[in-house]
Amino acid sequence: QVGLVESGGGLVQAGGSLRLSCADSGRTFSRYSMGWFRQAPGKERDFIAAVWSDYSTSYADSMKGRATISRDNAKNTVDLQMNSLKPEDTAVYYCAAGLGGPTRNWNAYQYWGQGTQVTVSS
Repeated sequence: QVGLVESGGGLVQAGGSLRLSCADSGRTFSRYSMGWFRQAPGKERDFIAAVWSDYSTSYADSMKGRATISRDNAKNTVDLQMNSLKPEDTAVYYCAAGLGGPTRNWNAYQYWGQGTQVTVSS
């Protein structure tokens, strides 16, 4: 089984940085593709970044150059480093895991964390 817990969210000023972390309680972490999504109030859930089981990565256009996703299979964690944050980055950020092939589609992810709030002030 997979259990995901996000951490690292909080309040940051525009232009600042945050590092989010997702810890998995499962025992087959290396098999999963891992993604980060976010959802702002009244908005749809958006893809942010993903790292596949083969360590390839993908980023949303809005985050290119500002975010880095990484995974540590030995620690069962996936991190999202975000820099140059903007007020429009304010959202609940979710970690997700899936056994499907590389995709940016949230439907491909079977397991989800409860989310961590990121608030960027101007």
